[in-house]
Amino acid sequence: MGEKGALTAQAAADYANLIMSWAVGFGLSLAGAIVTVVIAYWVAGWVRRAIVRRAERDPRFDQTLAGFFGSVASWAIVALAGVAALNMLGVQTASLIALIGAAGLAVGLALQGTLSNLAAGVMLILFRPFKVGHYVDIAGRAGTVKQIGLFTTELATVDNVQIILPNGSVWGAPITNYSAHGDRRVDLVFGVSYDSDLKTAEAALRAVIEAEAAPKADGAPGRVKDAPAAPFVAVTNLGDSSVDFTVRVWCAAADYWPLRFALIRAVKERFDADGVDIPFPTQTHLVRSEQSS
Repeated sequence: MGEKGALTAQAAADYANLIMSWAVGFGLSLAGAIVTVVIAYWVAGWVRRAIVRRAERDPRFDQTLAGFFGSVASWAIVALAGVAALNMLGVQTASLIALIGAAGLAVGLALQGTLSNLAAGVMLILFRPFKVGHYVDIAGRAGTVKQIGLFTTELATVDNVQIILPNGSVWGAPITNYSAHGDRRVDLVFGVSYDSDLKTAEAALRAVIEAEAAPKADGAPGRVKDAPAAPFVAVTNLGDSSVDFTVRVWCAAADYWPLRFALIRAVKERFDADGVDIPFPTQTHLVRSEQSS
């Protein structure tokens, strides 16, 4: 009995030592995994901030791309750290990755609309049909681009109303970008009466354009530009009650609306001063009276 008891005690001691050795090893592996994940989170945040700061210092770098690449880089670092931590704990990552892939397929089938918005968001960020700050019209929704996310695009209308558009509908719709080019052309049509002198009317229009093209008193250049084309003034239509002049002038995109409004007002005032009549619709009612017999 004594010998048998000694063997049992020895086995228990060996088993306890084995458990202790496993616990110590697992504890060290767990501590290493936790440290790896914590360091990865810190490095991921630092990399994301570094990319954003680098973009802020370089005006050639798009802020939208900076946020996108920063997020992608940070999540890639965290994902690699997670795989490394699982390896430290003895988890077979090959089978885990296969399981995650199968689960991802099931989730993808259930979230087709969301994933299509994600894919469209990536395409918008990579091909950049518009940028933050551009004024665009997307499927009848016009506004200034405030944010381009992975799933949605945010616009602000001229009266500061927020519009959230799913990226899938943005990428699949016609996009009109009014801010893509530095110059825009102002097209206006002014009608004068048939009794007005056309030479006087044309001279008045050209005088208004020249006034807008002349340098300002503070030395700033005029709003009307000679490039990419010189101002255009010509009779383009003989209407029912008016002779129509078409005016086309080029300006900086930022001056489009101020110049358009200024030209309309200035032409009206110049026509009044030069005696050029602007026709307006009139109706003549004929009343026939019937005499009783």
